[in-house]
Amino acid sequence: MQTIFVQFKCHPGQAYDVADLVVRTLEETSEIYSTSGDYDLLAKFYLAKDADIGHFVTSKLQTIEGVKDTFTLVTFKAFS
Repeated sequence: MQTIFVQFKCHPGQAYDVADLVVRTLEETSEIYSTSGDYDLLAKFYLAKDADIGHFVTSKLQTIEGVKDTFTLVTFKAFS
C-alpha cells in the first residue's frame, strides 16, 4: 500500500464540489480537508503497492472539473 497526500488548488467557488466528487467517486480516498493557505484542499489517498502515482494524479485528479492545480507528497514511513 502506498500513501500519498495531494493538495488541490480549485477554481473560485469549486472547492466543496471538488471535495464531494473526490470522496464519492475515488475509492482510494481516505479523507479530504478544506484548508487555508495556497491550496484549498488536502486529501489522503491509499494506492495499491504497484499503482503508478503519476498516472493516478494526472488522469484521476487533475482532470476533475474545478481543479486548477495539484501538489503531491509521496510518503515513506508512518510513525505513531
